Amino acid sequence: MKISQSLRMLLILGLILINVGCDQVSKSVARHHIDDTERISVIGEYVVLLKTENKGAFLGFLSSMENPILRSIFLIILPIAVLLFILRMIIINTDLDKYMIFGLCCIIGGGIGNLYDRILYNSVTDFMHIDLGGIFKTGIFNMADVSVMLGTGLLVISFIKRKEISLS
Repeated sequence: MKISQSLRMLLILGLILINVGCDQVSKSVARHHIDDTERISVIGEYVVLLKTENKGAFLGFLSSMENPILRSIFLIILPIAVLLFILRMIIINTDLDKYMIFGLCCIIGGGIGNLYDRILYNSVTDFMHIDLGGIFKTGIFNMADVSVMLGTGLLVISFIKRKEISLS
């Protein structure tokens, strides 16, 4: 089913805003209701809420970078450029499948959520941790990270489906 360009743009914007909104609401709740030393068990010790401020990128990468100019380039300017590039790609390419569009919108929404925190607070609020008894363990993360990971998974599905179509 083909949809109009204006409806397509509205859906893209809506998906991005839903991702940003979920991220920002959850971080606001964490900032206001989880103390710095508090550890809240959601599902035993498997899923735990604990708040930390991440001054770097994913899993604290670049958090020890002292040079403010390089820090701004790598943590603010470069992410803005990448997000704008992805957004432009979604807008221009009208042949993207629904998995690709939804995945890229999740990545953009998650990226905007964390970028907003970096600009406003000079750090990103992370507050969730999963430890499935050594089988699977995460760092401390937030809903923007979930959006980016979900988006990445959807991109993988899109690539697999495209490959299957081209092979048949």
